[in-house]
Amino acid sequence: MLVIPAIDLRGGRCVRLLQGRRDAETVYGNDPVAVARAWEAAGASWLHVVDLDGAFAGRLENREIIRAIAAAVAVPVQVGGGIRDEATAEDLLGLGVARVIVGTAAATDPDLLARLVGRFGERVVVGIDCRDGMVAVRGWEAAAGETGIALGRRVGAMGVTRVVYTDIARDGTLRGPNVEATAGFCAATGLRVIASGGVGSLDDIRALKRLTPLGLEGVIVGKALYEGAFTLQEALAAGEDEDDAGEKDHPLP
Repeated sequence: MLVIPAIDLRGGRCVRLLQGRRDAETVYGNDPVAVARAWEAAGASWLHVVDLDGAFAGRLENREIIRAIAAAVAVPVQVGGGIRDEATAEDLLGLGVARVIVGTAAATDPDLLARLVGRFGERVVVGIDCRDGMVAVRGWEAAAGETGIALGRRVGAMGVTRVVYTDIARDGTLRGPNVEATAGFCAATGLRVIASGGVGSLDDIRALKRLTPLGLEGVIVGKALYEGAFTLQEALAAGEDEDDAGEKDHPLP
């Protein structure tokens, strides 16, 4: 199972928000490119970058930092936050980003999602962010009126194969992921799933790893790494199994 460090961008800095709230920010670095290089040096095989400013504004806001991160590391980078039109997705992929994560637009603009999947295939990932099982959009500040499972099934029928599934109530809390909800989502949708939100211990990673038979292929870890709850090397070891132990390369789909 992949363990993917998160780099959340706000105001040009590397931050974490508690449950996605703008007023609950912790700054972990003023040089996101250096942070990306450090995670790569520590063994990361993927990086997860979120333009928080873009998620709130509805348009990409940290383009140059994202470009610099993609150029600075050899490992693939997936990016989300503010990707709400075809031009932005095309631009990011042209900058060297491996995958784009479409959240709000996936829930609110199915025609756009269909065009993106038609053009870019599995380089398009859908971000499904849930609060009490219901999808939240526009920087998690609005409700979409749809369950996460319903959205997962809908985008799967459109050709999407991979989603990032986030439990908003757990995000940034270190209280542990919502394993039950994640398992239910995996089983109900049949999608490849990267879990996000709440990881605070190595046992949390091991608990999620048990969901790999259901389609879970990775977990995004942020605050626990930045707070020193464990090292990335320890997290990678916890996420390995007999089939992937020692394998560090995870090619693009």
